[in-house]
Amino acid sequence: MTTSNTGNGDVDPAVRQELERLRQSIDNIDAAVVHMLAERFRCTQQVGRLKAVHQLPPADPAREARQIERLRRLAESARLDPAFAEKFLNFIIAEVIRHHERIAEDTVNGHTAADD
Repeated sequence: MTTSNTGNGDVDPAVRQELERLRQSIDNIDAAVVHMLAERFRCTQQVGRLKAVHQLPPADPAREARQIERLRRLAESARLDPAFAEKFLNFIIAEVIRHHERIAEDTVNGHTAADD
């Protein structure tokens, strides 16, 4: 496939079709990622509530370190940059801890999600 780009945006129809097919796949993957993240956060909210009720700390550095190492290994086997995977997980962990802190504070104050 070659492009016949003349500067006015003309692209070979076969190239445009392949581009559209690839972009549709990317859109489907993005949707799956969002749904998986939502499910992950539903689970971590339950963890946060359990921690709050039992007065456990919001963060668990040992677990986080194990998870980061596990994700780095998974990334390597999937031929994904392990540093990127670690940054991604650190971003998620930070958000989870923020949620757990809020849940703990709400629990101490007698506020629950059912009160919303």
